[in-house]
Amino acid sequence: MCVIDLTQIKASRSCRHPLNSILLNAAFFGSVGSSFLYGYNLSVVNAPASYIKTFYNKTWIDRYNEPIGDGTVTLLWSVTVSIFAIGGLVGALTVSFLIKVLGRKGTLLANNGLALIAALLLALGETAGSFEMLIIGRFIIGMDSGVSLSVLPMYLGEISPRQVRGSIGQFHSIFICLGVFIGQVLGLPEILGQESRWNFLFGFLALPALLQLCVLPFLPESPRFLLMERRDEAGAEKAFQAFLGRSDVSRELEEVHAESRAQNTQRTASVLELFRKRSLRWQLITVIVVMSCYQLCGLNAIWYYTNGILQNAGFQPTVIPYITLSTGGIETLAAVISGLVIEKVGRRPLLIFGFSAMAVFFSLLTVFLHYQDRFSWMPYLSFTSILLLIASFCSGPGTDLFEQSYRPAAFMIAGTVNWLSNFAVGLLFPFIQVTKTHTHTHTHTHTHTQHRS
Repeated sequence: MCVIDLTQIKASRSCRHPLNSILLNAAFFGSVGSSFLYGYNLSVVNAPASYIKTFYNKTWIDRYNEPIGDGTVTLLWSVTVSIFAIGGLVGALTVSFLIKVLGRKGTLLANNGLALIAALLLALGETAGSFEMLIIGRFIIGMDSGVSLSVLPMYLGEISPRQVRGSIGQFHSIFICLGVFIGQVLGLPEILGQESRWNFLFGFLALPALLQLCVLPFLPESPRFLLMERRDEAGAEKAFQAFLGRSDVSRELEEVHAESRAQNTQRTASVLELFRKRSLRWQLITVIVVMSCYQLCGLNAIWYYTNGILQNAGFQPTVIPYITLSTGGIETLAAVISGLVIEKVGRRPLLIFGFSAMAVFFSLLTVFLHYQDRFSWMPYLSFTSILLLIASFCSGPGTDLFEQSYRPAAFMIAGTVNWLSNFAVGLLFPFIQVTKTHTHTHTHTHTHTQHRS
C-alpha cells in the first residue's frame, strides 16, 4: 500500500491502486505451483519415512531373497531425500537458457510438466515395486524446485509496482513456509501418514501444478521480458496496464528502455571473471559463506528428518506428528514478521542477528540433549530450542553486493553452493544420526553396567 501525506498529492496519482486482481492472482497462483511445492517437498518425506524404509526392505527381499542391511537402507533413504538437492542444482543451472527461450511465465508453465511426472513416479513407485522410481521422482521434483525458485522471484519482481514489490515478493517466502506446514498436516496419521496412504502424499504434488496450469496461461507475461527480449512494445504496454491497473504506463516503459540501454553498454561477467576480480573478493566470500551456512546450519535436516530428531530428543512417537506441526507454524510466522521488518531493519543486521541467535540455540540444544536422560523435563527444553532455532532462521542471503554486470555470475555461484550444501546435509545427516544413536546406546549401557557392579 502507498503511504501518502498531504504534500505528496501529485505522487499519489501514480500509486492509488497498486494492487489489483490480476497482480494478486499472478502472485498467488505463481507461488502455489512453485514456492509451495518446494516447501512441501522439504517436509513431505518426514512422516512416511518408516513406511518407505519398510517398502525398501520388502522390495529388496522380493528381488534378492534376503533382508536389506541397515547400512544399505540408510544409504538408500538418505539418497532418496538428498537427490532432491542435486535435481535442484541441475534445474537452477538451466534457468538462464529457459527464460530466454520460453520467458518467465512460459518457464513456470513448462516446469509444471516436471512436477506432474514426479508425482506419477513417486505415487506409483510402491505399486510398481521400484524404489528407483522414488529416487528418480525426487530428482525430477528437485529440478522443478531449482527452476521455480529462480524464475518465480524474477517474475514477481518484474510485474510488481515498485511501491508493493516487497509485499508481492513475500508471497514467495510465505508459500514456502505454507508448503512445509501443509506437508506436515497431510502427514498426520489421521490423514495420509499411514502405511496404506503414504503414496498419496506424493500424488498430492500434482494438485498445485494443475492449479497453476489452469490459471497462469490467462495472465500476462513479464512486461520486461516482452520489451527487452522479444522487442514487443505493444505486448509490454498491455502487460503493464494489466498488472498496474491503469492505462498510462509510459513511465514504466521508459524505465525498462533505460535499463535495456544500460545493459547494452555492459558486458556480463563470467563466473571465472568474478573469481579473478580482486575488488569483489570479499563480496564473493560473503555470498559463499552465507549460502553455505544457510544450509549447513541444519534447518533443512529438521524438515527432512523431524520425527527422528524429536524421537532422539526423548518425545514419544505417538505425539511427535502433532508436535511437528508447531515447527512449520513457527517458520510461517517468522517469514511474515521478517517480511514486515526487513525494509526497516535491513538484511545485514537480520543476517547477523539470525546466525548469532542460531549459534546460541544450537549450543543450548547440545547441552539439553546431553542431559535428556537425567531429567524428565529436558526434552521440552530441547524442543523449545528447536523452535527458537527456526524462528531465528528468518532472513536469507542476498546478492545485491555486486554491480549489475556481475550479478548473473554471483547468482550462479550462490545457487550452486546452496544446492550442494543442501545435498550434503540431506545425504550425511542420517549417518550422523545413526552414529550418534549407537554411541549414546553404548555409553548408556556401559554406565548402567557400572552402576550394577
